[in-house]
Amino acid sequence: MDELIEAVRRGTLSRRDFVRAMAALGVTAPLAQQVLVTSGLAPAHAQEPAWTPTKRGGGGVVRTLWWQAATMLNPQLTTGLKDADGARLCYEPLINFETDGTLVPLLAQEIPTVESGAVARDGLSVVWKLKRNVVWHDGQPFTAADVVFTWEYASDPATAASTIGTWERVERIERIDSHTVKIVYKRPTPFWPQVAASAILPRHVFQPFQGSKSREAPANLKPIGTGPYRIVDFRPGDLIRAELNPHYHVPNRPYFDVVEVKGGGDAVSAARAVLQTGEYDYAWNLQVEDDVLKRLERGGKGRVVTTFGGTIEHLLVNQTDPWKDVEGERSSPKSTHPFLTDPAVRTALRLLVDRAAVQSEIYGRAGVATGLYLNAPPRFRSPNGAWEFSVEKAAQALEAGGWKRGGDGVRVRDGVRLKIVFQTAINGPRQKTQAIIKRAAAQAGIEMELKSTAASAYFSSDPANSDTAAHFNADLQMYAIFMGSPDPEAFMRQFTSAEVASRANKWQRRNVVRFRSEEYDKLHRDAEVELDPVKRAALFVRMNDLLVQQAVVVPIAWRGQVAAVSNRLKDVRHSGWESDFWRVAYWRT
Repeated sequence: MDELIEAVRRGTLSRRDFVRAMAALGVTAPLAQQVLVTSGLAPAHAQEPAWTPTKRGGGGVVRTLWWQAATMLNPQLTTGLKDADGARLCYEPLINFETDGTLVPLLAQEIPTVESGAVARDGLSVVWKLKRNVVWHDGQPFTAADVVFTWEYASDPATAASTIGTWERVERIERIDSHTVKIVYKRPTPFWPQVAASAILPRHVFQPFQGSKSREAPANLKPIGTGPYRIVDFRPGDLIRAELNPHYHVPNRPYFDVVEVKGGGDAVSAARAVLQTGEYDYAWNLQVEDDVLKRLERGGKGRVVTTFGGTIEHLLVNQTDPWKDVEGERSSPKSTHPFLTDPAVRTALRLLVDRAAVQSEIYGRAGVATGLYLNAPPRFRSPNGAWEFSVEKAAQALEAGGWKRGGDGVRVRDGVRLKIVFQTAINGPRQKTQAIIKRAAAQAGIEMELKSTAASAYFSSDPANSDTAAHFNADLQMYAIFMGSPDPEAFMRQFTSAEVASRANKWQRRNVVRFRSEEYDKLHRDAEVELDPVKRAALFVRMNDLLVQQAVVVPIAWRGQVAAVSNRLKDVRHSGWESDFWRVAYWRT
């Protein structure tokens, strides 16, 4: 708590995110607010007046570091946040989400409401009025036809879009006029804004590449969007250079003439380049030990900013056999893992993660130890979030399950040796977390082989790369999932049977553990159509509990979005639900 209070004092953690972090520890919002007041951190009444630009551009170059380099810039095909962020410079959705979940129009002219008649009370349709006088980077007008096409493109199974789970629930999109569409859903849809938060593609550019030709589109690497910047140089795995869009639809925006996104390297080097040397203006996703960040901040060139959304650092437990080749495919949905489906082993895994050590030794103010997969918003948080670390109880569970220690201390049952290959991306915190878990597992009689892959390969969208997290050719893997919206429907959809990743869908679906449960599928189907918010929240709570109790996932830390921001940068604001570039048009010096 002291570290979090100090972060608020320095301005690197917002009061809202302090309250969220305290809520995860069981502290009510009023009490958390009182803690801030008694610490001399009462909310400020006077704020710096808003800056109103008088012209577009003139700000020169802003240099940013994305140490996981983008490899694909089509937002409907991306599977990693690094690619989605690169695409966000030039592609836009109809709406954005503010930190508190408020809807903000972007390509939409306004936010539709039930009161206006635009949102049907039965949840079956929404009418969107689109912003006029918006043009694509090639000068073609943005119209309702582009919204209709984006649905046709992304919902086509042959396209193998990573966003198909969002778009396939749409029955049709009707073009009412050139700048009005009516989205009609197949079923009542409580969280109707989700579709509007998906980036829109230009029909005239991508129509020839809908379906099986989706990977052949030149615009996958040379995008044409409506956003504040135009990509003029993209070197996959290395660099994005984007220049100001002179026809951007927001008056006198953006401020910077050029955005450079340098990829590669590691998170520590990225943090140092902003905080200590001042070579760069912004560094993304700083999964760096908090004590290291504090030392680097003393360099005086910048500050660390942390914003909590729904991001969770967790273990994924493979339900299929990564060591068995089925019809030319490892981790095939047609296979079953030889021991990770055993309740005794699952129980042991839940007990062998020392979350307290991970928080105190690694994440500090940027992560809260948690036993929940779904941590935010608060109404969706399960009351069953208690977690325990006990090597002794893990050993007892294995012993009771018939796993006996061999001569070398590793447990064996029916000739199967309890050896686990545990993979993740290369960076300091993740390797330290691997080591903490491996040490506890060894004490309980589980042998772990640690595997680390370069982040650019691990989170690649390339279906030919067998080392990706989507292929999951290991027993355990670890990373963080970015929730992406203040509603958990899409977030929790990734564990449904319909989302199982496989060669058949080019590993673009998101259920990489290949978990299949009729109960879970029904809970999610019910949540998709439940219009009562209280009943709907209870369904998501049950989904969380099912995943955690069966150790399909093992939560580790509820993580904030951590970035390094140069002292010269102003008006850099994070959402917790959006890309770091969601308001790049408003950045300035």
